[in-house]
Amino acid sequence: MGSSSLITITPLLPVVLLLLVVLGVVVAWLGRLGHAKAVLTASLRAAVQLGAVSVLITWVVQYAGAVAGFVLLMYGVAALTAGRRITRGARAGWAALPIAAGTAPVIATLAISGVISLDGIVLIPVAGIVLGGCMTATTLAGRRAVDDLRQRRGEVEAALALGLPPREAALEICRPAASQALVPALDQTRTVGLVTLPGAFVGMLLGGATPIEAGVVQLVVLVALLAAEAVATLVTVELVARGLFTDTQDA
Repeated sequence: MGSSSLITITPLLPVVLLLLVVLGVVVAWLGRLGHAKAVLTASLRAAVQLGAVSVLITWVVQYAGAVAGFVLLMYGVAALTAGRRITRGARAGWAALPIAAGTAPVIATLAISGVISLDGIVLIPVAGIVLGGCMTATTLAGRRAVDDLRQRRGEVEAALALGLPPREAALEICRPAASQALVPALDQTRTVGLVTLPGAFVGMLLGGATPIEAGVVQLVVLVALLAAEAVATLVTVELVARGLFTDTQDA
């Protein structure tokens, strides 16, 4: 029976996974968290998607065109997911902008400097990590900014009455809450090695790298994520303030 240094694949593994999914669903349902069904569907999607990627990845990394297509697919899914979390309809498409603004310069800097290779086996996971971070930052910043503008509409109107332009009035209200989207990335970076040993670090160690090499890789990943998520958050707040996700005039 196959195994790795981290996970042992045994006949009980499917049973354990099923029990964990059931636990998540039951807790969300009993606690009235509103996401019981989402826990189930997310788990099922993860299993199907990881299975498909496991089959395709060996072929994909061999061809530059396939690598580029796979990265674009990840980008499209990230933008669609974040956009649908923030708003509905055509406005959701604006989520593609902050995710691209955060991811593109970071990946370009790492690639042009030679810090990361352009080989598919390197580029795909690094791009996926950065895209995932930007997706999360865009979602959190967008939802918090939009919610704040709706809930504090009176304060926006008061700022407008004082002579502030609509953009500045919206920024005064929504920017503080939206900036909290950076807290998860900040906490992860501050506590790395003390609370958690992230995946890149552990993966490098399991692959035979020295602890120093693994530490350098993880540091690059964490700093790149912070930079990318900061850009994504800034662009998201700007878009919300300009009414591109939800018209501030109608919020």
